[in-house]
Amino acid sequence: MSVTGIALVLFLTFHASMNVVALFSAEGYNMICEFLGSNWYAVAATLALAALVIIHIIYAFWLTMQNRKARGNNRYDVTSKPDKVEWASQNMLVLGIIVVLGMVLHLYNFWYNMMFAELMGDPYMGGLHATDGYGYIVATFSNPVYTVLYIIWLAALWFHLTHGFWSAIQTLGWNGKVWFDRWKCIGNIYTTIVILMFLVVALYFSFCGGCSGSVCY
Repeated sequence: MSVTGIALVLFLTFHASMNVVALFSAEGYNMICEFLGSNWYAVAATLALAALVIIHIIYAFWLTMQNRKARGNNRYDVTSKPDKVEWASQNMLVLGIIVVLGMVLHLYNFWYNMMFAELMGDPYMGGLHATDGYGYIVATFSNPVYTVLYIIWLAALWFHLTHGFWSAIQTLGWNGKVWFDRWKCIGNIYTTIVILMFLVVALYFSFCGGCSGSVCY
């Protein structure tokens, strides 16, 4: 659970960094999309990522069922929430479900119309060319409903990651009495930056309509 979680955080970091390019250059972003298209290395990385997500989800449900089984029918003898217990830590499964639903929406809006379209031999399956990632960002966030759904998704992802980051470090034994609070602080800052990178892109294209330099959609 911890290892797959850290790997997914690293992927999100790469994905967020890639998305930020769209704020400065439509051509630059589409160049990245073309590079990552349906090439063998991109397909292999996508399959590896899918495996990580599946393993992470399976372990999430398995650990949740184990915890509930261990508690028995009474669940909790003490139901008051301790001051130091985070809200996210008690709702990780619910947050995870929202994250997965958001991921399905994201796959539909982008992966399905881009990599999958190329693999199927129909690069215009989504209406734009499969390598026109910039155009798909503009088209997606021109719809305010998608913008709101993405904001909800990113909020759930932030809660999930802020707890998951330091929890993974703790599970792997990379902390002590001194570093426990430090890892929590580092995790909060790191995940906030990553989520803000995603959020800025969504809001920019939602309100600005996709104007970048001399290229406007």
